[in-house]
Amino acid sequence: MGKTGGRGDFEWVYNDQPHTSRRKEILAKYPEIKSLMGPDPQLKWVVSGMVLTQLLACYLVQDLSWKWIIFWAYAFGGCVNHSLTLAIHDISHNVAFGNKLAKWNRWFAIWANLPIGLPYSASFKKYHIDHHRYLGGDQLDVDIPTDIEGWFFCTPARKVLWLFLQPFFYAFRPLVVNPKPVGQLEILNAAVQFTADLIIYYLWGLKPIVYLIAGSILCLGLHPISGHFIAEHYMFLKGYETYSYYGPLNWITFNVGYHMEHHDFPSIPGSKLPQVKQIAAEYYDSLPQHTSWIRVLWDFVFDDSIGPYARIKRDYKLSKQE
Repeated sequence: MGKTGGRGDFEWVYNDQPHTSRRKEILAKYPEIKSLMGPDPQLKWVVSGMVLTQLLACYLVQDLSWKWIIFWAYAFGGCVNHSLTLAIHDISHNVAFGNKLAKWNRWFAIWANLPIGLPYSASFKKYHIDHHRYLGGDQLDVDIPTDIEGWFFCTPARKVLWLFLQPFFYAFRPLVVNPKPVGQLEILNAAVQFTADLIIYYLWGLKPIVYLIAGSILCLGLHPISGHFIAEHYMFLKGYETYSYYGPLNWITFNVGYHMEHHDFPSIPGSKLPQVKQIAAEYYDSLPQHTSWIRVLWDFVFDDSIGPYARIKRDYKLSKQE
């Protein structure tokens, strides 16, 4: 797509994120988009079906050999779990039950979290708000790699390792960059998660637990679906910080590929984002977009101009006082 300068430092900008102004412009021109905002009544059933599918899988894998546990974890279970993390992403915007039932969304996210094996949903919600409000914000948006990541993971081999370790960086980076106190919801999330893990272990042994957790770690790491982590905000073309992908993997990822549309309208469920693209096509068709998440991963690894440093950063001075 173009050269950006993937080594040395981030791309610092001193203007507001583009989503705020584009949202106002689109809503002024197409007020009907407001009707797409609000809960998706199908989401709770789809997510519950996925959770129960993984519970059935736990029963089915209990007697498999270890090599088949890892195979099915990568080929199937991890794909479901990665998809569930993207359902949790949608739920964090209250699109399962709506803003008036915000707590129901938090509890439902804990239910969606169960097959992932480790508690995640409550902490994700806490930090994801900042990602939208302070996109690219230094010390605020924990989606952006640290300086150490940018400095070290700068060769193809190291970038492959970084992609493999993505779930660990996503888990621990917030604790380093922008630590926040542990809340009651996170304690509940952990208590429910580890209770469920213990019940599965008691019923069917260790193999289902490994199936769930290994699947989550492997498929949030070096996996085709994980191309979305890089595709969304890494600067493949200088000056552009958010990119959409409109390909078939959206079908199993709650349309997370419609990422420009999502940042423009975070309260619209993933299932309705294609309608945003359709209604306001002239705003999105001309913007840079990705056609393949696998190609994104390939380019990220082998293009010297792209790496963990290929991100736009801002300094939100006022926000730090809040």
